[in-house]
Amino acid sequence: MLVTCVSTQSDRVLTTRQGEPGQEVRTLALSMDDRKKRILRAIIDDHILTAAPVGSRTISRKYDMGLSSATIRNEMSDLEEMGYLEQPHISAGRVPNARAYRLYVDQLLESGEVDALVADQAREYFLRHVKQLEDVVASTAQVLSELTRYASLVLMPRQLELRIRSLHMVSISRSAALVIIVTDAGIVRDSMVHVSESLDSDALYAISRMLTERFRDRTLGEVQEMLRQYVLQAEADPRVLRGIMELAEQIEKQNATDNVQVHGSHNILYYPEYQDVDTARSVLTLLEAKERLVSLMKANTDAAFDVRIGPENGIPEMACCSLILAPYQASGGSTGTLGIIGPTRMPYDRVMSTLTAVGGALTDMLSAI
Repeated sequence: MLVTCVSTQSDRVLTTRQGEPGQEVRTLALSMDDRKKRILRAIIDDHILTAAPVGSRTISRKYDMGLSSATIRNEMSDLEEMGYLEQPHISAGRVPNARAYRLYVDQLLESGEVDALVADQAREYFLRHVKQLEDVVASTAQVLSELTRYASLVLMPRQLELRIRSLHMVSISRSAALVIIVTDAGIVRDSMVHVSESLDSDALYAISRMLTERFRDRTLGEVQEMLRQYVLQAEADPRVLRGIMELAEQIEKQNATDNVQVHGSHNILYYPEYQDVDTARSVLTLLEAKERLVSLMKANTDAAFDVRIGPENGIPEMACCSLILAPYQASGGSTGTLGIIGPTRMPYDRVMSTLTAVGGALTDMLSAI
């Protein structure tokens, strides 16, 4: 059911959809003048930096608007009535709410505002720190967390769509070997399998070459079936065949669920929004719930960014968090997702610039494999 709320101010109409927690059909017909927009943006910029309520004197002194403190105070009062600002205490300044950040982000997206310097620095940092393709996804999550100082998420492409680049068998004991699978997304799957004690390193290398030749450029889904047929038809040491079948079963289990890498969860503890123990615990618990994170990230659209602010996430634990998602491409057309979770007062322009740079660099790297 659609509910349309018209304020006493005749300059705005807000349409919301009931029954869909955190989802707002943001139909805002705003005739907010440029002065109010400039003041609102200054309040948001200052609150992002300080996490403190912002007063009219602060805006008058720090931002060159040519307006008196009294004029700014009146405009802030209007913005509060319009539903963009809140006043935590009577004597305090104002703080922007989720609706203010939504307007702020929408204007950034409409203007295509991406800081080129931030993007260049992020790309350079990423390329300097991500050197091992074998753990490129985990490294990407780490780099994103270091660049933004927030929690980062990297959702891998659906693994059944990934294609084999190479397969290696490495002896780790007289009766066991480590099987390592490298895919076109630079993602490694490693599993220990049982082998005959008569197989030395040279024999395992020969098996590795044979399997690589058979499986190269095949999807993991195709490889599963090929492994089963190989076990049934090949004439070889039964221990090796059982090991290969074990690998097929492990690949199948790994592909039963989507894989998301999370890094930098502890970063939220550095922000005053999460100083309350219960708030911090609920967010940290969410960041450990991989299935819930995957469901959040899989709802991503094909747009360059998917920005969800506070209640828009539809998850109570994220009422004080924003989630920004951006896609990246692996070779073969499979798509993964990068994400950042932080307080609603995050510097959206910098975070989006960073995601753009890292996503582009990751796409280029994976396409070159």
